[in-house]
Amino acid sequence: MAYELYYWPTIQGRGEFVRLALEAAGARYRDVAREGGKGAGVAEMLRLMNGRNAARPPFAPPFLRSGRLLIGQTANILQFLGPRHGLAPKDEGGRIWTHQLQLTMADFLVEIHDTHHPVSGNLYFEEQKKEARRRSADFLKTRAPKFLGYFERVLSRNARTDRYLVGAALTYADLSMFQIISGLCYAFPRAMAKTARAYRRLFALRARVQERPRICAYLASPRRVPFSNEGIFRHYSELDGRA
Repeated sequence: MAYELYYWPTIQGRGEFVRLALEAAGARYRDVAREGGKGAGVAEMLRLMNGRNAARPPFAPPFLRSGRLLIGQTANILQFLGPRHGLAPKDEGGRIWTHQLQLTMADFLVEIHDTHHPVSGNLYFEEQKKEARRRSADFLKTRAPKFLGYFERVLSRNARTDRYLVGAALTYADLSMFQIISGLCYAFPRAMAKTARAYRRLFALRARVQERPRICAYLASPRRVPFSNEGIFRHYSELDGRA
């Protein structure tokens, strides 16, 4: 049975972290909101979220249907998929550690999003430009190095190999870090180019993930929604540090 993924059809957003795991695993899945016809599209996604008969409705997309299970929250979905598809360690301690890293990335994503919407997600970027410039300057100076430095240390201290965040093999945490580094390079190309040497392990991990056959094929396919200024990672030149 194929999984059913529900997420907004025109943006990568948090749904992309789930797509990457499904693609890396070679799992069969439907990207339901991107399909047309009966039982598909955004209308079907909203029906499941807001249905009166849903005993355990998800708060927001992404969410995943697997048989009778309807699973929400990105980190929760990945925690479910990882052991089923060889994208998480077999031991309990390793699985908890992988989940912990994913939750830390979720915190990082909030801060990345708030660089362009520091006041409110309900306001346009143009309505909060001044605040966004101030927030982005602080993000690039203090917050991004704090998170990136942490994950760089995690790679360097992996007792098995510095090629992956956990153990000796690829996990969903590596796929998520690939997406974060790629997104930051899209949003802040000048700033990230200046700091790439400081995080050489993270950038090497990104290249390593990108070269995996299934991920490479996915990135070249129409299934991969391109980066844009509608998602978490948005490029505004005035926020990208000093030239």
